[in-house]
Amino acid sequence: MNISVIVPLFNEAESLVELYDWIARVMRDNKFSYEVIFVDDGSTDNSWQVIQELKSKIDNPKSKNDDAVRGIRFRRNYGKSAALYCGFKAAQGDVVITMDADLQDSPDEIPELYRMITEEGYDLVSGWKKKRYDNALTKNLPSKLFNATARWVTGIHLHDMNCGLKAYRNEVVKNIEVFSEMHRYIPFLAKNAGFTKIGEKVVQHRKREHGVSKFGLNRFVNGYLDLMTLWFLNKFGKQPMHFFGLVGSMMFLIGFIAVVVVGGMKWYALAHQVQAMLVGVNPYFHIAILMMILGCMLFLAGFLGELIIRNSPSRNDYLIREQLL
Repeated sequence: MNISVIVPLFNEAESLVELYDWIARVMRDNKFSYEVIFVDDGSTDNSWQVIQELKSKIDNPKSKNDDAVRGIRFRRNYGKSAALYCGFKAAQGDVVITMDADLQDSPDEIPELYRMITEEGYDLVSGWKKKRYDNALTKNLPSKLFNATARWVTGIHLHDMNCGLKAYRNEVVKNIEVFSEMHRYIPFLAKNAGFTKIGEKVVQHRKREHGVSKFGLNRFVNGYLDLMTLWFLNKFGKQPMHFFGLVGSMMFLIGFIAVVVVGGMKWYALAHQVQAMLVGVNPYFHIAILMMILGCMLFLAGFLGELIIRNSPSRNDYLIREQLL
C-alpha cells in the first residue's frame, strides 16, 4: 500500500464526507493505493455514524478499495496525541500522511508530500502554512513565538512545527511514541529516534467551513511545559544522575562552603574579641544549611532515578537501522 492517511477528529461530522471524497479523488488521479484512518477522539456529535456510512459505502466485494476507510473510536476524548498514536499503530502504508479533519488542510498536497518522502529520501516532511487565515492576535502571533522557542530548543528549523499536515516514512511512525500532548513535537521525537532528514513544504491553509475551532490559549502553556519535558528526557532520560547528581553536588558544595565561611567569621570575631552575630540567628547560616539539605535530596533523586532506569525493561531499547549477520 502506498499511502495511509490518518485523520484525528473531534466533532467534525459536517466535514468528513467532503474530506474523504477529496482525498479519494486525489488518490485516484495519482493511482495511489491507500487507506484513510479516521480516529474519532470521543466525539459527541454523529461523527462516528458518518464514518460508518463512509465505510459501508465502499465496503462491498466488487470494490477494489474495500479497505480504503478504517475507523477507530475512543470512549471519551483523550486528545490528539492519543489519536495519532493509535492511528500510527494501525497504519500500513509506505508513507503516512496526517491531516486535520476541518478541511483547513488540502489533500491536494498529498502527491508532492509523497514524492518528497519516496524520491528525495526525507524521513519526515512538515507542512508550513505560510499564509494563514486565523486570527492574527490570538493564533498567529502566539504561534510564531511558540515556533521560535521550539526551533531554539530543538535545533530543528521548521517554521510551523505544530502543523497538522505532515508526511512520514512508515518506519518513523512505528518507532516513535506520541503521548500526553507531544503531538506538537513529533519532528523532535523523530529526531531523537535517529530520523534526522526532516524537511518542510509550504502548504495551502484554508478557512474553516464547518464546526468550531478546538484552539485554546492554554495549549501554549502546556506546549512550553511539554517542550521542557522532551528536552529533559532526551538529555537525561537514561542518565538522571548526570543532572540531579551534578546540581545536587554543586548545591551541597556551595552550602558547605557557606557554612565554613559563617563559622570562620564567628571564630575570627571571637579570636579578636569582636562582637559578632550568633551563628544560630545568622540568616546566611540557615540558607547554607538549606542548600546542603536540598543538595542531598537532589543527589538522592538522581540515585533513585538510576535504580529505576537500571530495572526498566526498556533500558537497552536502541533503534537499529540495519544489520549484517
